[in-house]
Amino acid sequence: MYLTNILTDPERIDRLISIAKSSLLPLLEGAISYTIPLALISFVIGLTLAVLTALARISTIRVLQIIARVYVSAIRGTPLLVQLFLIFYLLPALNIIIDPFPSAVIGFSLNVGAYASEVIRAAILSIPKGQWEAGYSMGMSYQQLLKRIILPQASRVSIPPLSNTFISLVKDTSLASMILVTEMFRRAQEIAATNYEFILLYSMAALIYWVICFVLSVLQGFMEKRLNRYVS
Repeated sequence: MYLTNILTDPERIDRLISIAKSSLLPLLEGAISYTIPLALISFVIGLTLAVLTALARISTIRVLQIIARVYVSAIRGTPLLVQLFLIFYLLPALNIIIDPFPSAVIGFSLNVGAYASEVIRAAILSIPKGQWEAGYSMGMSYQQLLKRIILPQASRVSIPPLSNTFISLVKDTSLASMILVTEMFRRAQEIAATNYEFILLYSMAALIYWVICFVLSVLQGFMEKRLNRYVS
């Protein structure tokens, strides 16, 4: 019905084309200035946290294991949107004021850290025990063994699922609009509020998200091929 009304109204078509042209640049600016940087910063911090959490999970120190398990369970057991709300609205109630963008970075980083830690932990555990024993027999310390033997091999195994995590993170950044981060989807909401063409603006935002994720998927495939050639 919606499309039928548009196709039978030339003036409406011209208006939609005009709105689309004027809105494209602000949406792209939102993606370049906020969406992509938010995803990149959160992923780098989250990946660092994920490695530390994975190592804590497989360590022999009971306290570290418990802390890591509670953290992973809490993040995986609650919605991301609720986590963002708690960071953005609860911390000010405790006299800890954080701007929207850093709040989003904290929320996404914690979320990525929990989920990616399981990927990294599984990758580390997939390395044969003989690799550990060989490293120890050569006189390597635990840190040297991880740095030189275990983590390089685990990284190759974990790249495909971690790439999927990053692609999902790019899409999840739209939730940052709920805590006033002016990323791409927030821009779409603001523009749509002035002309009431919500379907058009949201469709444009969805198309841009799809293009970004498609490019990331192509890069993921390229990285996997390069890694397979390197290993073989």
